[in-house]
Amino acid sequence: MQAEDARYLKRRVRSSGLDVHPTERALVVQYEVEATILGELGDPMVGDRKECQKIIRLKSLNSHTDIASLARKVVEECRLIHPSKLLEVEQLLYYLQNRKNGNLDEEASISSIEEYVELLYEDIPEKVRGATLILHLARNPDNLEELMQNKTALGALARVLREDWKQSVDLATTIIYVFFHFSSFSQFHGLVTHYKMGALCMNIVEHELKRYDLWQEELQKKQKANILQKECEKSLKKYQSLLVKQEQLLKVALFLLLNLAEDTRTELKMRNKNIVSMLVKILERHGEEVLVLAVAFLKKLSIFLENKNDMAEMQVVQRLALLVPCDSLELQNTTLRLLLNLSFDTGLRSQMVQAGLIPKLSSLLADEGQRQLSMFILYHISVDDRFKSMFAYTDCIPQIMKMVFECGEDRMDTELISFCINLAANKRNAQVICEGNGLKMLMKRALKLKDTLMMKMIRNLSQHDGPTKSLFIDYVGDLAAQISEEEAEEFVIECLGTLANLTVADLDWELVLKEYHLVPYLKDRLKPGSAEDDLILEVVIMIGTIAMDDAGAAMLAEAGVIPDLIQLLNEAPAYLVDLMHDKNAEIRKVCDNTLDIVAECDEAWGRRIQSEKFRWHNSQWLEMVESQQLDSAGEPYVFGDDPGNGDPFLDSEDMILERPDLFYGAGTHRTGPGGGARGRGPRRIGGGALGFIPGSIPHHTEHSHLS
Repeated sequence: MQAEDARYLKRRVRSSGLDVHPTERALVVQYEVEATILGELGDPMVGDRKECQKIIRLKSLNSHTDIASLARKVVEECRLIHPSKLLEVEQLLYYLQNRKNGNLDEEASISSIEEYVELLYEDIPEKVRGATLILHLARNPDNLEELMQNKTALGALARVLREDWKQSVDLATTIIYVFFHFSSFSQFHGLVTHYKMGALCMNIVEHELKRYDLWQEELQKKQKANILQKECEKSLKKYQSLLVKQEQLLKVALFLLLNLAEDTRTELKMRNKNIVSMLVKILERHGEEVLVLAVAFLKKLSIFLENKNDMAEMQVVQRLALLVPCDSLELQNTTLRLLLNLSFDTGLRSQMVQAGLIPKLSSLLADEGQRQLSMFILYHISVDDRFKSMFAYTDCIPQIMKMVFECGEDRMDTELISFCINLAANKRNAQVICEGNGLKMLMKRALKLKDTLMMKMIRNLSQHDGPTKSLFIDYVGDLAAQISEEEAEEFVIECLGTLANLTVADLDWELVLKEYHLVPYLKDRLKPGSAEDDLILEVVIMIGTIAMDDAGAAMLAEAGVIPDLIQLLNEAPAYLVDLMHDKNAEIRKVCDNTLDIVAECDEAWGRRIQSEKFRWHNSQWLEMVESQQLDSAGEPYVFGDDPGNGDPFLDSEDMILERPDLFYGAGTHRTGPGGGARGRGPRRIGGGALGFIPGSIPHHTEHSHLS
């Protein structure tokens, strides 16, 4: 970047979290600073993001402090804390006021570690003090190696946690914090596992979740009972104070477990102890930081099928839907990433629709920071024909069209245009897209940039009967002008498909054929081997549309198109025979039914089809027998992978069915029966109606929970 190109500096500060300091009387504010250098036209040139924290020390905090007044003062003086966080600040201050961690300002020294260990054999307050001093040491990464060598200290900490964690939440939180600092480094994971911290944290989390349910029940009983307002408020404050402590304990325990889950074997052990159930249960809570950790943990687990199925059984989508949208950008971003992972499952996509996520995600398209993830999820939902029509009743389509037009002549993101292609496959969506100058702008961009995917979207728009189709009459000439040998074949295919969809009575096809000299082009493409089968298919459909017009049909007949079509029809059975063994069950079913009709009408073809079916089943049987023989002999080649053993059916020189050059040119890649790759194959008109997927959106598998 040249220095003179930079014109503006855009700086954005986002608060991402609020917590208490683990050892001091202080609040810790987590925030992000995002700096972007803008060019002269306002476009971002260079950007950087940095995570920061601010520590608010509360030296005046004591047992007599007015918490409400102090909380208001903190919020007023710290611009990083939004006024809506006032209640959360009060809860954290209550926790700090009641926390008994001994002398928090006491200096810790690695040389005094033996004294700190001795404190772990005293009463609970002294144990808390000793654990806190060791935590001071563990916070410095330079001390971790030396602490690791001190088996006595770590063993004492593990023993105290095992025996006394139910007696003191502060003690349990402090000791887990010590082991959490070890878990932050992969080389110390073996140490943490040795002291069985993972299993212990699982037990603690499970117990605390049960306590939370009991607290809720008790509080509800008191609220329903006829007790004094003052008593009710006292119970509520006590509950809030206990809840803040519990949130701290759950947070550090989940953090430790998340770090240990880097090892998939450890993660499997957690799954066997119902970690998924616990995390889904935590989604009922309201603490932002615990929710972020729980959702991040679920996101990591969701990349495995078994975990995803567990989440589906526990109705996780309904609980996640309550978090969209939310005030916390970090929580919202993490939730969207989890939903994206889950949206690859058809059943979970259905749950997302039922939970009302389509309008919620559509509203997030206006937010540049959440736009991409929201669009990815909506894209996955749009693949299913059942849900396409629901987009017409949200502000999704206007937002998407705005994004398309903002691209100008720049290359459009594949995900964006793919989403548009899927939306255009629905009739109601198509009407919304074409409103105003929508179709005109789309057509202008597609023709100017020769944009194949944009033309595919236009083709999907043209397939719907009704007022939408009549709008295309004004663009027949523009589309016909693109049908020539000079244009890219993929672009020509979409233009032909669009014209072929225009079954409009008022259209004079004879005039179009004459003015744009289309007859020679169409006739030449009907010759065997003249083009790819996709193009030939569109030409045949185009001829069918033109033949609906009497004058156009007569013109094609005079040019000798009918014999060429008959020749193509004679070649079709050979192509269908080859597709009999396709991996797609629907394709096999259609081919079998069609070949049965052919066999009834033509005795010669009937014999050839029967012989081909026999050859296929026979080759499958021989392959199975050969595999069993190889297994019993201990050979390494199981499914005919031995390069010395050719397929007897494929290597046979006296094939009954010759491959027609029309469908398989010299450069076309093919595989044997059942191989699946057989040229480009037949395709549905307006392919986007089945969900256009130009390439899978990456499945997010990153393990970072605070990305």
